[in-house]
Amino acid sequence: MSLREWFIALIIVCAGVGDKVSDAGEPVLPHETLNIESRVLAEKRVVNVWVPPGYAAGKEKGGRYPVLYMPDGGVGEDFPHVVSTVDSLVRAGEIPPMLVVGIENTQRRRDMTGPTKVAEDRKIAAVVGGSAAFRSFIADELKPLIRKRYAANEESAIIGESAAALFIVETLFLQPELFNIYIALDPSLWWNNEQWSREAGARLKRMGDVQVSLLLASANEQGNRQVTMNLVQVLCQQPESALQWSHAPHPELGHDTIYRTLEKDLLKQAFSGTIDSASACAGSE
Repeated sequence: MSLREWFIALIIVCAGVGDKVSDAGEPVLPHETLNIESRVLAEKRVVNVWVPPGYAAGKEKGGRYPVLYMPDGGVGEDFPHVVSTVDSLVRAGEIPPMLVVGIENTQRRRDMTGPTKVAEDRKIAAVVGGSAAFRSFIADELKPLIRKRYAANEESAIIGESAAALFIVETLFLQPELFNIYIALDPSLWWNNEQWSREAGARLKRMGDVQVSLLLASANEQGNRQVTMNLVQVLCQQPESALQWSHAPHPELGHDTIYRTLEKDLLKQAFSGTIDSASACAGSE
């Protein structure tokens, strides 16, 4: 057993929960639930893993699959509706078969936020600023485990909303090679005095020719909508960047409805390769 394997203790809790209903009353498709003893986070983390239709047969034939990672990935969180959407898209042939890996929260605002110099930011939770450790958990513990246990290929994406979307944007700028596709719905980019809008230009230059995609979406909440537009304007000023990105403004949607409403279209767009930043810039003028 390798040193990394000693670092991760894994227990399979359940392998089929098709009859289960989430805390929100949504049906939960069959999946595995893993308990991971994380050395990085010094706590146990619950991770839910759904595999696509035909996975077992495809694996036997040597098939390997992309992985969609998601914070807020508990059964009582966003995992049920994201899995249902991915399942329907895969069955319709609108996206390639893929795994969904949902990470259940323990201290959400700790994990989803980076350091901040703004006193008001620090009032949202007893502990904030733990995003670096959470990202290390994903990169150094979770992703290697998923690749070892499942027929996963090297392609991966991440999707999330609000504070999770803030984490996704931060990860894009700090560790862009961690995922191929970043989907951020109504991100809380006001954090730390709009750090990622202020630093976006310099961060893009540091990314060089790293080929990744970012799909942004914003709802009608004034604060989030404006700070997302501020980031869009910076992205529009970097036409030479290798980043493929898009922005979908939806003032008719609320912060609490944007995820379920747009996830289907954004996933189709993300995996179709039809990402057009030029139209996003034209719409921001």
